[in-house]
Amino acid sequence: MLTPIDTDAVIRDGRVAGAFPDEIHEGVAWWVAACFVVVVRVRQMAVAHDSHPVTAGFHQRFCRGAVNAQHFGCQVSSLGVADEAQLMHATNRLGGVAGALLTTADDGGRQTVTIRLYNADGRPVTEDTGLARLRQMIASDRVPLPVNDQAKGRVTERRDLVGAL
Repeated sequence: MLTPIDTDAVIRDGRVAGAFPDEIHEGVAWWVAACFVVVVRVRQMAVAHDSHPVTAGFHQRFCRGAVNAQHFGCQVSSLGVADEAQLMHATNRLGGVAGALLTTADDGGRQTVTIRLYNADGRPVTEDTGLARLRQMIASDRVPLPVNDQAKGRVTERRDLVGAL
C-alpha cells in the first residue's frame, strides 16, 4: 500500500470517512470500491456524489476501482450529482442494485469526505454485511485487482436516472 490509512479510524460507524487529505485520500475510494464489489459480489451498481469539487476526484476513482475488481466486470451507472433519495430511486429503477454516495463536508476549514455504501436492497452496508471484511482487506493490503482486460466492467453515465422524485 503506497499511502496507508488508519482503517479502524476511517472505516467505521457504517461508512468510510476522514479528513482530506490527512486521514483519507482519493486512492481510498478505489480501494473501497474494489473491495466492496468483491465482498458483496456486485455485478452492477449506481454511484452518486454531491457537487463539492473534492468529491469529484473521489467519485472518479471510486468508479474506476469498481470496474477493476477481479473478474466481476461490474457495470457502474454514474449518476453524477444526486442526494441519497435520488440514489435510492435510481438503484430501484436499475432493478435493485448496490449503490454508493460520496460527499464532502466543509467544517471550519477541514474537509471531511464520506463514502456510504448500500446493498442491493437499499440498506446501508454495516459491519456484519461487509464493512468489517472490507476494512480487513484494505488493512492487509489485499485490494483486488482485475485478472485481465476482459474481466473489467465499465462506467456508463446515467444522469437521466436523477430527476425530481
